[in-house]
Amino acid sequence: MKIKLSELFLVCVKVGALLLGGGYVIVPLLVNEFSEKRNWLTREEIVDFYAMGQCIPGIIAPNTIMLAGYKLRGKTGAFCALLGLTLAPFVAILALASFVSILLKSVIMNDIFWGVNVAIIILIILTVKEVWSVSIVDKATFLLFLIAFLACIFGVSPAIIIIIAIIWGFLRIKFIKGEQK
Repeated sequence: MKIKLSELFLVCVKVGALLLGGGYVIVPLLVNEFSEKRNWLTREEIVDFYAMGQCIPGIIAPNTIMLAGYKLRGKTGAFCALLGLTLAPFVAILALASFVSILLKSVIMNDIFWGVNVAIIILIILTVKEVWSVSIVDKATFLLFLIAFLACIFGVSPAIIIIIAIIWGFLRIKFIKGEQK
């Protein structure tokens, strides 16, 4: 099934219009639009693209959407997806730029942003749920999560936690998964 670039673009415009709160909320939006509604990608692929999007330089949401677009339609798909994702926020910023000082003083706008912040928290929780369901698959991955979580609480550098997780993953694939073959 070859996806039309125009359809990919329009779906990404929709995702971009709903993407409040930054890259952390893109996973539930992509799962809904790309996996559940259109069956273009699996949930696992979206979570993988999200993880890769965090590992490469740049902003998480555009990185993630470009990886998804690339998977669907190559370089042109990546460009289309990126253009679609950024169109709505770009237009909104242009439209609101002249009203920023008025909006910042508005009680109504402050109430609206309070509501948006609550919605963002819910979307972040949904992202954690999606990543959890794909990542925590057995006792070993839960143990790694628990160790990483406790290390964060006790102030261990995130860089060290990431390096340990990489080594753990490598050893797990090399020795545990290798034995199952």
